[in-house]
Amino acid sequence: MPWFIVSYVRYVDRLGRGFGVIAMILTYVLAGILLESSLARVLFGVSHIWSVEMAQFAMSAYYLLGGALSEQDDYHVRMDLFYSRLSPRWRVILDCITAPIVIFYLFFLFAGGISSSHWAIVNDQVNYTAWAPPMAPIKIIMTVGIGLMLLQIVAIFFKDLARLLGRPIE
Repeated sequence: MPWFIVSYVRYVDRLGRGFGVIAMILTYVLAGILLESSLARVLFGVSHIWSVEMAQFAMSAYYLLGGALSEQDDYHVRMDLFYSRLSPRWRVILDCITAPIVIFYLFFLFAGGISSSHWAIVNDQVNYTAWAPPMAPIKIIMTVGIGLMLLQIVAIFFKDLARLLGRPIE
């Protein structure tokens, strides 16, 4: 494979791993939010209006930013009815066929995320709840996560294509 494709794959793998580590740390943030909420309710009889919503935002950021790493490490969910029965070569062929479909889908999802994030910033969009937090931060995180996933799927497509050609990218 050309050097620029190999460089792209290595850079995207590092980027996805870095954001994956950030996503892993978010599980502690999520646990902290839920612990604070539980302790406040049990010990002080106080219920915070922000805790459940903030936990939802932390969980959303966790799975959106961790998507590229789970794709890179092949931990994503796959309909494994026939795939597991295929030989490694046919798995790579099938992955090369389905990757452009996923790339197409993620491209339009990413474009929609950019549009939605822009709208949330320009119009100061807030969530329609009692707490009414701004929506721009989570929409930006959503767009970044989808963008990372798009980059990672392209990198995996290049890896599969290189493996199919007999010149794997390590």
